[in-house]
Amino acid sequence: MNNEIESTRQQKIGRQILRDMSDIFSKEAAPLIKGTMVSVTRVRMSPDFSLAKVYLSIFPFERHPEVMKVLEENNWMIRKALGIRVKNQLRIVPELAFYLDDSLEYISEIDKLLKQ
Repeated sequence: MNNEIESTRQQKIGRQILRDMSDIFSKEAAPLIKGTMVSVTRVRMSPDFSLAKVYLSIFPFERHPEVMKVLEENNWMIRKALGIRVKNQLRIVPELAFYLDDSLEYISEIDKLLKQ
């Protein structure tokens, strides 16, 4: 996806997928992430809606490599759960690409440095 501004439809579908993915992480994927809090911070859709870039915030942050690995290994299961939710809105279920949103960790680090 290039640097073009997202269309209104891309933003709308992205918001819907964000809500659905949040629900999936709190229910179906909960056994996979065992005691880790995973929040969906943002979803970017490709212009043809075939790819959803899902940005995740993981707490505790130290477990992010392990959680990201588990999510990639179970991408098919998460995509299937998403497909059940969006079957009436989208013609195809987008491929999911997970990215770590480490902005909260960055803010925490800056805050810690400022307090020193």
